[in-house]
Amino acid sequence: MSFEKYLDKKEAFVFELDNVLYPEKDYLLQVYFLYAQFIEYAEQISASEIIKYVEITFLNEGKAELYEKTTKQFNIPEKYRINFVLLLSNARLPLKLLIFEEVLRLLKAIVLERKQIFIFTDGLPLMQLNKIKQMEWHGLEQYLTLFFSAETAAKPSPMGVEAIIDTYNLEREKMLIIGSNEVDRQCAENASIEFLNVDKLLLT
Repeated sequence: MSFEKYLDKKEAFVFELDNVLYPEKDYLLQVYFLYAQFIEYAEQISASEIIKYVEITFLNEGKAELYEKTTKQFNIPEKYRINFVLLLSNARLPLKLLIFEEVLRLLKAIVLERKQIFIFTDGLPLMQLNKIKQMEWHGLEQYLTLFFSAETAAKPSPMGVEAIIDTYNLEREKMLIIGSNEVDRQCAENASIEFLNVDKLLLT
């Protein structure tokens, strides 16, 4: 989908992070890879078998209760949950997280037009920040302004978007919210701001 029309009429672009700027699975699967290596060392359970199970289960069933399913499958002791939780927020990934190619082109175009880019993300701030630090930004990170919904209210509440508007004196009709799901869409609607599903960019 051509985004030139948005560049012409919008001055501020508000992105969610997960599954909008990059595929969330790239982060989660690397965290599970590190966790599986730790479990193999601690409990002599095959890391490759854990990783294989996680990949298949994630593909077929998504991330919901993935940790619980994995621990049950391999009888991983409950005491290691804290290790997984810490990894989720602090993991140093083997590989950089790559931005969707189409979204990267859009980000570069926004910067060239000297317009504003915001990341407004749900989730735990420490974990979200850890992801951002390990993304390959191609020099674009200096143009980003980051807001966490945890500092105001979780989506679909518009409170975080209102904070962005108030802080930067923005006009709603000149803003665009880019998200990936119904919660993002409802948040945009509640804030009276135009919404674009990232799928329309990724299906070009």
